[in-house]
Amino acid sequence: MTSSRRSCSARTGRRGFTRSSCVTRDAAAAASRAVSIRISRGIHMKRHAAWAGMALGGALGAAPALASAATLDGAALSAFWAVPFAGILLSIAVFPLIAPVFWHHHFGKIAAAWAVAFLVPFAATFGFGTAFGTLMHALFEEYIPFIVLLSALYTVAGGICVRGNLHGTPRLNTGILALGTVLASVMGTTGAAMLLIRPLLRANDNRKHVVHVVVFFIFLVANAGGSLSPLGDPPLFLGFLNGVDFFWTTIHLALPMLFICAILLTLFFVLDTYFYRKGGEEGKPFLDPTPDSHGMSIEGKVNFVLLGAVIALVLMSGLWKPGIAFDLFGTHVALQNAVRDVALVAVALVSLAVTPRSAREGNAFNWAPIEEVAKLFAGIFVTIAPVIVILRAGGDGVFAPIVHLVTGADGKPVDAMYFWATGVLSSFLDNAPTYLVFFNLAGGDAQTLMTTGATTLAAISAGAVFMGANSYIGNAPNFMVKAIAESRGVRMPSFFAYLGWALAILVPVFLLTTWVFFSAQAAQ
Repeated sequence: MTSSRRSCSARTGRRGFTRSSCVTRDAAAAASRAVSIRISRGIHMKRHAAWAGMALGGALGAAPALASAATLDGAALSAFWAVPFAGILLSIAVFPLIAPVFWHHHFGKIAAAWAVAFLVPFAATFGFGTAFGTLMHALFEEYIPFIVLLSALYTVAGGICVRGNLHGTPRLNTGILALGTVLASVMGTTGAAMLLIRPLLRANDNRKHVVHVVVFFIFLVANAGGSLSPLGDPPLFLGFLNGVDFFWTTIHLALPMLFICAILLTLFFVLDTYFYRKGGEEGKPFLDPTPDSHGMSIEGKVNFVLLGAVIALVLMSGLWKPGIAFDLFGTHVALQNAVRDVALVAVALVSLAVTPRSAREGNAFNWAPIEEVAKLFAGIFVTIAPVIVILRAGGDGVFAPIVHLVTGADGKPVDAMYFWATGVLSSFLDNAPTYLVFFNLAGGDAQTLMTTGATTLAAISAGAVFMGANSYIGNAPNFMVKAIAESRGVRMPSFFAYLGWALAILVPVFLLTTWVFFSAQAAQ
């Protein structure tokens, strides 16, 4: 998922501390406006939640009582229904490159246009009730839990400010990358990246060669490190929402993750040591714009407690099964999931209320990244609905060639192909919806995939998480880290130059990973 580089809404431009004045009479219209301001008080978050709630409530109130998410025959659907989904993903990949200003001002409208491009002909073909039921299913089953968790992690992590400055030696840099890699599975790749990127940049701001530090930070902290839990990366949370056990990824991706991260950390240490010595950077403290301090301090420590609450709530929703569900326009919402999402919103509001203002100011906290994620994924989850139905039809659907690509002559899945197909698409489209596509292509039944299809599910999960690092648009934190580094004066590689880094470093590592973990298992 991509991330906007704006620091505030179109109305406030780049003046990050300007308070929003976008209070309108129409709550639904207000909910769609760009909101990107630094939070100095919890009231801002409450307004956003109120706008979104009123907009959703209006939609529900206007809906007919008979609307339901009808089960469609995927074999009967044509490839035409996948065009809006492909369109929104291509828009995410192309518009930031060819028309960045236009994209940053209108990405929400573009996402909404693709959603409408699907819903209108879908309603005309299958009826308004079916279209409305499909929309409600996308919202309540996938989108709301997804964006609520991301927002909670982003808010809580954004309230933890690490102050002080250390000297960016190869040993310290490697230690920070290793720490971030571990934290990514606990507080999410976005949370870990936002927590550590600024201290890392401060530690290295007197060095000539810093680009490789940020690039490896993206490889490890913003991607590979988030592979051990549903909290780590959005694709794994989508798997969790679809029935994958919380600790399944911890068990089955631990070895591939350790293998890849050990290689990358070793390569980084060697490369950083080379640049450190080549530039003679050991003895130039007078060039340091932020002189080294004797220690570090953390402001906003209360957010560590709130982070524990987020983890506990996600675990609770996976372990507590009261057997109670609510029917919302044909979509069954389990009680434990509703409790989790409401409580996560409460945790985010508490974080905004109790975190010192100076902590968020120190992190340059604003809503721009999560705003873009929220708007884009609203469109993605709506337009992906027919794609999932078609994929579930397997060889009987129009995507049969894709099924054959990842399926052997004996009808068994080819794990190596699942790893690379998921990974390559995750590199350029977005790893969360890509994971969902291949999860359903493999059958979509979590219980089966966790047992007899364990290596296939591991290949899909690893491909989505690991290869999200192949490009800036593969995962949400990638662009955020790039933008922060550039704001601190680091000349980051262009889109295609970054691809060159990935081809030179990541692809050989992934080929080795395929041989060690997936090709051998697929042959058994």
